[in-house]
Amino acid sequence: MHEIPEDFRLSSYSYDLPEERIAQAPSPRRDASRLLVLDRASGAMTIDSFAGIVERVPQGALLVANNSRVLPARVFGRKPSGGRVEFLLLSPLPLLLEAARAVSADGFEAEAEGLLRASKGPRPGETVRFDEHFALTVLERGGFGRARVRLRWRGDLAGLFLRLGHYPLPPYIRRPDTPEDALRYQTVYASEAKLGSVAAPTAGLHFTPEVRQALAARGVDWAEVTLYVGYGTFSPVRSADIREHVMHREYVEVSRETAQAVAQARAQGRPVVAVGTTSVRALEGARRATGAIAPYTGWTDIYITPGYPFATVDHLLTNFHLPESSLLIMVSALAGRGPILRAYRHALDNGLRFFSYGDAMLIL
Repeated sequence: MHEIPEDFRLSSYSYDLPEERIAQAPSPRRDASRLLVLDRASGAMTIDSFAGIVERVPQGALLVANNSRVLPARVFGRKPSGGRVEFLLLSPLPLLLEAARAVSADGFEAEAEGLLRASKGPRPGETVRFDEHFALTVLERGGFGRARVRLRWRGDLAGLFLRLGHYPLPPYIRRPDTPEDALRYQTVYASEAKLGSVAAPTAGLHFTPEVRQALAARGVDWAEVTLYVGYGTFSPVRSADIREHVMHREYVEVSRETAQAVAQARAQGRPVVAVGTTSVRALEGARRATGAIAPYTGWTDIYITPGYPFATVDHLLTNFHLPESSLLIMVSALAGRGPILRAYRHALDNGLRFFSYGDAMLIL
């Protein structure tokens, strides 16, 4: 049996994280979170407040952010027996609406993917009712809670989720969602027209309108992509050899305007800074699909591991990621596994907070 090279061993991406360092709530102000800056060339690390990013991002840089909006995609219903069922929608809402079939004057149905959780079942063929206007029938059960279902609803599906749904906070946030999460688990630039992510593009949660204005005043440009965050982003890596992991696909939109902005920045030697790993996936996935820095709308299952030749992104703003996750593997592909694990150690030694509502890291 061949030995797995260290950079491809899942165990190489492990680190010890005390439970109390996992942020359970956002910082009082978005830009009051902290920022660890890693200079890849020198290995130097400095810690600043997030507002300090204005002076840290190179002048003339192009920031590319994911403008998708989080849907309160977790809904609770009942089986005919009365048993409680939790359903988390994974299919991108815009595609679901596009595929919907009219079954009455104001009634629709569409097949969807999601995660089902219940003490027992439900089995294929069973129905789960969320309210009088909204139900699902289980078509097929898969592993790890995944299921294919047929949703049936009357009226506006987005409105039903907004009324009945809960924000799908990650399982390491050990509390129910609150009205504050409806505000703070969205970026300030999330687009109403891009509603449908099941998790926030968390690197962007730190931005305020004031920080964006200050960046623009320094000559830093801004462009947006859309990646509807789904199971691919948070699905755990379970293979001892990380190369055997298969990413779940996610739906991305890279507009002509953004593709041109990225291509122009690269042609002019101006750095492209991705805001979050989802922006990296959107840009690099689009380039892989088209063979160029070009507009793209469609699915990507791109999986970025050490040795990957980045073609669109120079620097990355990101939060701190779970041990042995595809996101930690991606940032290690950009900056090197050793430097990233040293930076994580430095963050822990200096009291930074981890994961979705935690602090940020700028890789230059």
